[in-house]
Amino acid sequence: QVQLVESGGGLVQAGDSLRLSCVASGRIASWYTMGWFRQAPGKEREFVASVRWSGGGTYYADSVQDRFTISRDNAKNTVYLQMNSLKPEDTAVYYCAAKDLVRSSYNIGSSYPYWGQGTQVTVSS
Repeated sequence: QVQLVESGGGLVQAGDSLRLSCVASGRIASWYTMGWFRQAPGKEREFVASVRWSGGGTYYADSVQDRFTISRDNAKNTVYLQMNSLKPEDTAVYYCAAKDLVRSSYNIGSSYPYWGQGTQVTVSS
């Protein structure tokens, strides 16, 4: 069983930066993929970024490419999402997720059996 706890959300202005953290506990194997998803009010949950727990295999949604960076610190069992040049359209609840099946799609939420409770990010214009 894997438990995930996000933190770092908040209210910022357009152009600002935020760093989200996701602390993982339980059995995290090297082949796990860690992902960040977000859901805005009235919209479906969407993929943001993912990274393999062992390193490498980083992917980003087109909408955040070159602005967001996903990373992990295995010693701290933590995955980060550094968000720069934030825009109002980045406003959403951000969720950390973990998947244990190597062949399942990294950008589909249903591939991830483990989820955090979410952290709110609000970007004002």
